[in-house]
Amino acid sequence: MPPGRMLIVAGLMLVVVGLVVTFGDRLPLHLGRLPGDIRIEGKNSYFYFPLTTCLLLSALASLVLWMIRR
Repeated sequence: MPPGRMLIVAGLMLVVVGLVVTFGDRLPLHLGRLPGDIRIEGKNSYFYFPLTTCLLLSALASLVLWMIRR
């Protein structure tokens, strides 16, 4: 892939990520608060691991990269 096209794709991906971060609370899918995300609250501690969110974002990134390479 030529460098110019790669920069365009990277820029578009940054725009999409920026829009998701900006308008994420208005989306019907609340990333970070999905069923399957692990949350353990103790008396003086808190542990949170967004397992389902990580799997979803990984699948989405794999799909996007597969489409770019195709």
